[in-house]
Amino acid sequence: MESAEKKTQISERAIDQSLSDFIQSELNESAEVKLNVASALSQVLADVTSLIIESLRNGGKVLLCGNGGSAADAQHLATELVSRLEMDRPAISAIALTTNTSLITAHSNDFGFDSIFSRQLEALGKPGDVLIGISTSGNSENVLQAIRTASSMNIMTVAFSGREGGLITKLADYSLVVPSHNTQRIQEAHIAMGHCMCALIERAFFANTGAHDA
Repeated sequence: MESAEKKTQISERAIDQSLSDFIQSELNESAEVKLNVASALSQVLADVTSLIIESLRNGGKVLLCGNGGSAADAQHLATELVSRLEMDRPAISAIALTTNTSLITAHSNDFGFDSIFSRQLEALGKPGDVLIGISTSGNSENVLQAIRTASSMNIMTVAFSGREGGLITKLADYSLVVPSHNTQRIQEAHIAMGHCMCALIERAFFANTGAHDA
């Protein structure tokens, strides 16, 4: 008859294997989504990156917005441009519209949450800028309003979305729709595309200027 200690060891091994199987399954699924993105969206992402490079060369800037994990992605990508990604170099002009908590809470309290990004665009945006709106569903109302406002100001608009794309794809000039219905996989693909974009922007301006990898 098995001892209680041996049964515990067998049970713990089974739990460890279950955890390992789950992790492997999740990582494989994430990799598969990224491979699908590489196949379906590389050219669109290249076009968007070229658009942003042209905007920056003409004195424009990149504005980004989103909610929750997409807000974190907006801040992450703005930081890669302003601070650095692969090399030490001068700053690249980018602003995440998700970081001013006093403005966001005051405006939400007085006027509602749906216009927190569009209001900032009115103050900070100018023709020739590029707005990146990030929404895994493509239907976040405050991101949609930001896209509409940007279009009215002659600001080019880019949608990072997922699932079927959502309403944002009907409003934005360019759409990058991750082919997945899993929010985590969509967000992982968004940040992977964002890293590609930031790396290409950085290289376009500083690869031959003496800036160096750190």
